[in-house]
Amino acid sequence: MLLQALPPAKSLDPSYRLRPEREQMEHFKSCFLRLFGHIDEKESEENVKDHLMDFLKDVYYKNTHVVAPKGKTDFVIHLGKEASSPAGVLFEVKRPANRTEMISRENLNTKAFHELLLYYFQERSRDRNSDLRHCVVTNVYEWFIFDAALIDRVFYRNAHLKREYTAWANGQKVSTNNDLFYNEIAKPVLAELDETIPFTYFDLRDYSKNVADADPANDKALLPLYKILSPAHLLKLPTANDSNRLDPRFYAELLHLIGLEEVKEGNRKVIRRKSAGRRDEGSLLENAIIELETANKLTHLPDVAQYGASTEEQLFNVALELCITWVNRILFLKLLESQLVRYHRGNADYAFLNQNTIADYDELYKLFFRVLAQRPADRRPSIQQKFGRVPYLNSSLFEITALEDATININGLDDGLSLPLLPGSVLRDHPSYRNRAEVPALAYLFDFLDAYDFASESGDDIREKNRALINASVLGLIFEKINGYRDGSFYTPGFITEYMCRQTIRRAVVQKFNDAYGWRCADFAALEDKDLDRAKANALIDELRICDPAVGSGHFLVSALNELIAIKGDLGLLQDADGRRLKGYRVSVYNDELLVLDEDDEPFNYLMQETTGRPTPERQRIQKTLFHEKQRLIENCLFGVDINPNSVKICRLRLWIELLKNAYYTEVSDYRELETLPNIDINIKQGNSLLSKFSLTEDLTEVFRKQRFSLRTYKDTVAAYKSTADKAAKAELLRFIDDIKGQFRETVYNRDPRRKRLAVKRGERILLDNNFDIFGNPLKDPKLVAVEKKRLDKLIAQIETEIADVENNALYRGSFEWRFEFPEVLDEAGNYVGFDAVIGNPPYGIREKGKAYLDFVKTNFFPARKVADSYFIFIVLAKQIVRNDGLFSYIVPNTFCDIEQGADFRQWFLNENEILQFYVSGWVFE
Repeated sequence: MLLQALPPAKSLDPSYRLRPEREQMEHFKSCFLRLFGHIDEKESEENVKDHLMDFLKDVYYKNTHVVAPKGKTDFVIHLGKEASSPAGVLFEVKRPANRTEMISRENLNTKAFHELLLYYFQERSRDRNSDLRHCVVTNVYEWFIFDAALIDRVFYRNAHLKREYTAWANGQKVSTNNDLFYNEIAKPVLAELDETIPFTYFDLRDYSKNVADADPANDKALLPLYKILSPAHLLKLPTANDSNRLDPRFYAELLHLIGLEEVKEGNRKVIRRKSAGRRDEGSLLENAIIELETANKLTHLPDVAQYGASTEEQLFNVALELCITWVNRILFLKLLESQLVRYHRGNADYAFLNQNTIADYDELYKLFFRVLAQRPADRRPSIQQKFGRVPYLNSSLFEITALEDATININGLDDGLSLPLLPGSVLRDHPSYRNRAEVPALAYLFDFLDAYDFASESGDDIREKNRALINASVLGLIFEKINGYRDGSFYTPGFITEYMCRQTIRRAVVQKFNDAYGWRCADFAALEDKDLDRAKANALIDELRICDPAVGSGHFLVSALNELIAIKGDLGLLQDADGRRLKGYRVSVYNDELLVLDEDDEPFNYLMQETTGRPTPERQRIQKTLFHEKQRLIENCLFGVDINPNSVKICRLRLWIELLKNAYYTEVSDYRELETLPNIDINIKQGNSLLSKFSLTEDLTEVFRKQRFSLRTYKDTVAAYKSTADKAAKAELLRFIDDIKGQFRETVYNRDPRRKRLAVKRGERILLDNNFDIFGNPLKDPKLVAVEKKRLDKLIAQIETEIADVENNALYRGSFEWRFEFPEVLDEAGNYVGFDAVIGNPPYGIREKGKAYLDFVKTNFFPARKVADSYFIFIVLAKQIVRNDGLFSYIVPNTFCDIEQGADFRQWFLNENEILQFYVSGWVFE
């Protein structure tokens, strides 16, 4: 038996990042000292157990989990608040003076471990408990923590030991005394065991000096110990830093500031405008509605009907879209501000999103469009003097939108309006807000955001202020809740998006390499064994095309991005611009977050040196590599479509934030300016992905033959748009792209046989108007000609109506043309090839009604003709837009398996698709 003792830092899941509050750490230290003060080595084992239980309850478990003796087991930590809940952790406790029975790092074959095995076997066999997480042996000072899965595999699944225990427990041995089990059953098995047994080991006495140290700066050394005894580790619970855990206070107060509320309708919660008697004029939504209504701005919109049937509905939807645009920008800036402060080691001079710097909406407007949207060299001197530390990022997030241009900008809001502090606000103890009924809206918003921690998600530290962590994933969850309920879309938990992306994308990568090299790798592990040319392998992965056709907040695309980086890391492909590998770094996805660890298993951080104000060359190299890897993958590999314009904005925001996490100061600016962000907005498009006027098989050869551009021109223009940082060039490229797509539409329209027939009939009609010879005599009987004219006029009008009905059909409003919107999935001849993988959580429910829609479904999504629920149609869509040998991975309701109207569909699905994996309610079928 080989024993492997690991310190706490090496035993913890790298994804378990913790930032406890200062008060929590001080309480931990106090309880630690009290425990040591109560221990008398001459006291009984019972005395030791009581003090240990008090310590664990006081620090971690008092109000959440029962910590108490159970049967003969010294004590257990239950999985719930009730003693009836299963035991999750088993403890065997010895007195410090009892060295004979205590285990050591060199020897487990002692009574303490025999007793622990007996407790475990009794829990599993007698109590049918399969929920055990860890087993612990301790004498207060020394701690040995074993993963229950290891105990289960090595001992409980040992056929001989299990058989001997069962016989002993059933009274089939000469004695039922515990000593027989210890000495004649467990001890011989341990003596002959040929296994490696890893466990966590630490001695509390080694931490005494840090606990007694009055300098808070030294408390970080206590974090591994603090974490190893926490519920997140011992009970394997979701950690508080799980990127998909919504802070309810943040969510509720953000809705209040916007002017929204969450209410329950039937079995679901929906977001809506506050009811009439509870609206606050100072909220962003109501302030915007007042300005829109006052200036009659709805009349400036070319198609106001798309925002609703009534004026009230139109005002709400226009105002909400504006508000989400503004809040997106503000939250992005808060993340940027926090990142700049962290880069510069807490230097508050880099904080700019506060009422001292931005006193009103006019100043916020200037920040958006005269700072973020302009290079420092192009800014007005007064602006640069005030905001010189705020970088230019080249994001279309800071370009005036068409809706803002037609209606109002944020500087059109009334600065004089205020709103009440939310009951239970995070600012309730803030000195500026005590005993105040109303507070200025913008100041309230800034102080509210400042009460939360938007800092980096990596690394462990102690929070000197009581501020909850808010990260990009939580923001995506919030906005999906705001946007998604109307479209039948729901936020997908991170562990699901991570799992689906890992399963789907790794298969797609293996397929890509097999196709390219003629290999027969059965799985990703086989690919890892190959000797890959890094440059060629990187290029091959960069050619993957992954699409979410109902992209929502972009959660799947973010998970896909993380997975692609992790794949490159696993294959040893991550390299800098000079071709040097990222050696010594481990890149993985944990809790749906990308984690980069150095050789000491510490999270990588991009920081400026205190002496030079610059990063070290190695930090610069790693940060640049991660930024440009993410940039290439977002630009080349990730595509999304959504019917909701707000969802499109949020998806783009999420991807920009992922790049922002690795933003770096450029050498050419002498480390004063950040690298600009690419124009990734062109990959995430608004449209109804189920509705298209043009077939995927439309021949575009004529387009490129007749026009002044080629397919290569189109692809190069899209690529140029993504990389340009010049606003004028970007606008010109976008106009050219729109012109190209317009030519596509015109050419395909002109190919419509009805148009050719119309041209013929118009020609015949013109000939009838010239029914005279050179002498002015009628060629045909004028009466017959008049009848023929009427017939042709009627027929021409009918054909024109048919064409107009197709081109202007309300059914096709917002239709999305897969045939040419993404040139990246066209081959060199212009044929539609399709995506390598389609992934997502399509909306559920009937989105459209009426005969026209049902006829469209029957014509274009025939397998789903009997089931109008949109997720069936999205399944057919995935089959249509994925390449012939591509993969698609969806979440669908359980009605897919049993709905009566779907019987034919399920048969089609089984006939037309190879199902690689099917997951139902906790079971995975390969």
